[in-house]
Amino acid sequence: MMKQKDLSLDSTLLVVLLGLLSFSLLSVYSGSGQYVQEQPFYFVIRQLIWYAIGAALMLGLAYFDYELLTRWAFPLYLASLSLLFLVPFIGITKNGSQRWISLGVFDLQPSEFMKITLILCLAHLFQKMGQEKLPFGRSVLPTLKGLLYILVPAALVLLQPDLGSSLMILAAGGIVLFVSNISTKMISLLLTIGTSVFVGLVWMYVHAYDTFTSIFKPHQLGRIYGWLNPQQFASGYGYQLKQSILGIGSGQLVGKGITGGDQVQSGRVPEAHTDFIFAVIGEELGFMGASLLICLYFLLIYRIMTIAFRANDLFGVYICVGTIGLIAFQVFQNIGMTIGLMPITGLALPFISYGGSALLTNMMALGLVFSVHRHSKAYWFGQKPMR
Repeated sequence: MMKQKDLSLDSTLLVVLLGLLSFSLLSVYSGSGQYVQEQPFYFVIRQLIWYAIGAALMLGLAYFDYELLTRWAFPLYLASLSLLFLVPFIGITKNGSQRWISLGVFDLQPSEFMKITLILCLAHLFQKMGQEKLPFGRSVLPTLKGLLYILVPAALVLLQPDLGSSLMILAAGGIVLFVSNISTKMISLLLTIGTSVFVGLVWMYVHAYDTFTSIFKPHQLGRIYGWLNPQQFASGYGYQLKQSILGIGSGQLVGKGITGGDQVQSGRVPEAHTDFIFAVIGEELGFMGASLLICLYFLLIYRIMTIAFRANDLFGVYICVGTIGLIAFQVFQNIGMTIGLMPITGLALPFISYGGSALLTNMMALGLVFSVHRHSKAYWFGQKPMR
């Protein structure tokens, strides 16, 4: 016997999102003060506008039946891929990167749409494979298809160049691939190949430096140098990292208070309201504030996992899994780069950093998760077998 659909939005996700909004507005206000002293709320107001637009998109997707997207998943993916192919020909360049297509009223960044459509495309692909684990032989074709869907847009985005978005595409697509029903031996093979590539790069850095430097662009090499040797390159490549670590460390337990951070307010932490906004939180809200933010992220990911477990079809499960990969990778990479665990890639802290493109993408992904929650049917005597 089937219960009625849950027509309400998931309250836990809404509460977490409101908490992240509060963190965002406080941090953007404090981190952007050095740039707009005469208009201290300039970036805060713009961030609220982006949140309002994102909320509209999120609600639109939440009240849309996500199951209808199965027939549109691949066409939407092809449309996003076509836009990526067009970027080198008609795209506009900003700060040395050609990532946007001008539409007059606003500039479209195709890589952001690709993150969403890739998740939908992979979800549709692996849904058709069913629930049962495939043997190694039958896993080859869907694995090759999945890798093709992931690697082609990742390579196109990397050429823009946009390493951060390329890594996000790999992370979101990779996690869907690994939780799918392909053979465990195939997953082990993919992990072995990935590990071998990483070990090979480390070997080249140590023993074949000329070859290593020919693979990466100069600005990417600078970020690697600044990450591996921040003290040696403290005045150059490692400047951002050093100042960020000093700020976060000086925050101690409870921080110095909003707009009270010496490193942030003096301007020594570049991009404090965007890429390095966690340095603002660490210095001005301290260990307690940073821990609360991380707890909100854990709760967000846990709740999405819960929705995935309750989904009535594999398409919904894979949408939730892809969203987890998308958000979790951004959180790990952004916080990691501000404390020296990861190289600097320019990725925003999801739902916190100032900016529109990344925020809208994350809000749209959450909208799909809300839709999975709303359209999951509950049954009195167990769940209906997944489709």
